[in-house]
Amino acid sequence: MHQQVFTRNQETMVVALLYLILAGAYLLVIPAAILFYLQRRWHVAGSVERAFMYFLVFFFFPGLLLLSPFVNFRPRRRQIEV
Repeated sequence: MHQQVFTRNQETMVVALLYLILAGAYLLVIPAAILFYLQRRWHVAGSVERAFMYFLVFFFFPGLLLLSPFVNFRPRRRQIEV
């Protein structure tokens, strides 16, 4: 009366796909969003927000380490008018 929804092999594939999605989110997607956030707020953040930034960097360190060669936090050049 009770039909099995997944076979053992399909269940293994679903679990593997879930792990792959979570790993991709942890290593690439969320760190990319964090880097975008840090780039926008780095020079104007308050103390509580900066503590939150440090927490995010600590928590997502492996992904940020993977994406770090592509980051530039230097301020933009000022245009000096004469």
